[in-house]
Amino acid sequence: MPTIFSKIINGEIPCYRIAENDEFLAFLDISPLEKGHTLIVPKKEIDYIFDLEDDLLVNMHLFSKKVARAIQDSVPCIRIGVAVIGLEVPHAHIHLVPLHSLGSMTFTKERINLSQVEFAEIAQSIRTKFEENI
Repeated sequence: MPTIFSKIINGEIPCYRIAENDEFLAFLDISPLEKGHTLIVPKKEIDYIFDLEDDLLVNMHLFSKKVARAIQDSVPCIRIGVAVIGLEVPHAHIHLVPLHSLGSMTFTKERINLSQVEFAEIAQSIRTKFEENI
C-alpha cells in the first residue's frame, strides 16, 4: 500500500508544494513545529533513509540545502534545523525547521495551527525564493 507521501507525490492528496525535481518533492508539513516547516521526500518510496542508494542520499541533501536557503530567505529565523526521525511515516524524509531557539525542534511539543491562507502564503514565498536561487 502506498504511503501518504507517495499519495502526495502522485497528486492523490493535496499539499503546499515548495519545490520539485525528478527525484524529490518539498512541501510544507501540515502539522508544523514552526512556520515554514518543510518536508523533503524522495519520489522513490523507500522506508529508511539509510537504505537510499548513495547518489540518491547525496542528491536529497543537496536538494534540501537549496530548499533550506529558500526557507531562510522567506521565514524570519536564526537558521534552519535539519532532522531525520523516520518513525512517523514509512517513507524516507527530511524535516527542515526554521529555528528560533533550541525548543523549535522539539518534536513532542504542541504543533502550531495555520490557516489555509497562511499555508498558501508561506509556500508561495518559499517557492519564489527557491526559483530565484536555482
